[in-house]
Amino acid sequence: MKTIGLWARRLVMVLLFAGALAATFEAVSGVKAKELTRDFLHEYTYKDDRGVFRVFGLSFKFMPSEHTMKPLTSAAEAINKGTKLETAINWEKYPKHKVTATGYTAGYESTGKNPGHPEYGITYSGVKVKRDMFSTIAADLTIFPIGTVLFIPDYGYGVVADKGAAIQGDELDLYFDTVSDVYEYWGKKELDVYIVKKGNGSFTEEELTELNESESLQAFRQQYTNQKNSY
Repeated sequence: MKTIGLWARRLVMVLLFAGALAATFEAVSGVKAKELTRDFLHEYTYKDDRGVFRVFGLSFKFMPSEHTMKPLTSAAEAINKGTKLETAINWEKYPKHKVTATGYTAGYESTGKNPGHPEYGITYSGVKVKRDMFSTIAADLTIFPIGTVLFIPDYGYGVVADKGAAIQGDELDLYFDTVSDVYEYWGKKELDVYIVKKGNGSFTEEELTELNESESLQAFRQQYTNQKNSY
């Protein structure tokens, strides 16, 4: 009898502890224990030639990363079709925004800094300026936060990494390596750009490298290289 009483007290203590633990988890995370159970446990029925079976198991949910972009197209498909980036993707599925875009460089004429300056070529985000498959661009951060990825026809992908006192509203500054590139190949244009991903206010060198090394876009690198060599 004493043994039964002892086990009963232990059971009550375990239940009380479990209830306290669940309440603490709910208070901290905002997720109810029954919701957690519902999300991670699942039950289904299947039938084969042996009969009908009920299966119990675990299901998993994944939170997509804000810094991850799905492959936009197949590299092999692009090579086979010989398509250009502008026509390989249906850009109309992305939000469109009309802007006035000008070109800029890291030089004194655009930034007031010379090569000897400690901040020469460094954007507001801390990332070095770059002209590549994904280039650094400047924008009004109230419109396009740092880290926003845009597709800009005739320029390519631009990642907002910089700002400027003269850039306000629907204006962009697109980075080019030299002043002659700016004047000869861009100047000033009014056009629609496509918002591929809205930024969250931060951007790093590692993220820029990852974007430029994206396997799904390497088929277009030769096109970009040829275009850049023509400057």
